[in-house]
Amino acid sequence: MEVTASQIRQDLNNFGGFGQQGYGYNVEYLHEQIGKILGLDTVQNMIIIGAGNLGQALANYNFEKVGFHVIGIFDANPRLEGLAVRGIEIQMVDQLEEFIRTHDVNVVTLTVPKKHASEIANRLEGLGIRAIWNFAPTDLHVSDDVCVRNVHLDESLMTLSYEYRHSGRGNQKKGQ
Repeated sequence: MEVTASQIRQDLNNFGGFGQQGYGYNVEYLHEQIGKILGLDTVQNMIIIGAGNLGQALANYNFEKVGFHVIGIFDANPRLEGLAVRGIEIQMVDQLEEFIRTHDVNVVTLTVPKKHASEIANRLEGLGIRAIWNFAPTDLHVSDDVCVRNVHLDESLMTLSYEYRHSGRGNQKKGQ
């Protein structure tokens, strides 16, 4: 990463004293403290809205290893109602309000079409949701009270393509 040990020590000191001069760091303790800083010391309940291919793929991912637990999956397509992904039945999006009122939901993952993303984000904000992980192909604009992380798969792929092409590795033909 081309970062000096001194820079790392200075960065860690911004979060508190984790090491002892002359002795270094207890790696297990440091790992635990960084987890606390990132909020990974508690389980965050998450729901997924949009149970298409991407939504189901995310529902199948083991987010528990980083402190997130999928507790609900929602979609507008009645053909998906009652299907289970990792033991969680897909519910209809019109059941969303009741579910959020009766469950402790910390994070919502959106994998819905662009045309529905803003409407759903506004509904979620009105229901008190304060963290949205957005995979819809549009940026969400909500109040500053809501943390949003917009994930643009196409943008990420274009960045990869650019970096690959300009690294020198992308100019070679297959078999060379």
